[in-house]
Amino acid sequence: MPSPCDPQYAPAGDVGAALMLIDSRLKGIHNGKTETDPEQQALTDQFIASLGPEGAEDVLDGACTLVYMFMTWLRKVHENQDKDVVEYVVPTLVAALRMMPKSVGAEFVPTMAGLVVAAGTGLSPSLWRTQYGPWTENEMKPLEATVFLLAEHINRIADDPDFATRIITEALSELGED
Repeated sequence: MPSPCDPQYAPAGDVGAALMLIDSRLKGIHNGKTETDPEQQALTDQFIASLGPEGAEDVLDGACTLVYMFMTWLRKVHENQDKDVVEYVVPTLVAALRMMPKSVGAEFVPTMAGLVVAAGTGLSPSLWRTQYGPWTENEMKPLEATVFLLAEHINRIADDPDFATRIITEALSELGED
């Protein structure tokens, strides 16, 4: 019997918008902008506000889909080396999240680790999370940081600063062709 957290039951959300936001953050960091640019943040906030509540929820689901897709890619890479993705990715992610106390309070690290473990074991991160109640506004920065760190981890493995964005873009393109 399939789990109620099986990805087949999860909304994909607006993966394109979520990817655009993460890619923008990745490019900013790679260009040496470690602090959030107030103008960029205002544009991001304006964009999210323009989507309305349903659109913002779609971006949230899209971010969870990115977590799932990134962890699926990482799981395949690790399985090819007879390694467990949870064992190798989660400790690195947790350590990185703990080094970001301005964006990710310690109380959010277990939830973000849970999202990644859920995805790493083949469950939908968004369905796993919603069983604990609605998302809170305070969880948005930790979620963004989690998606960012997974993308950056993939980029380092591939030794290509655009690889994570490209694998998602290619997957979306393949879906569009079907």
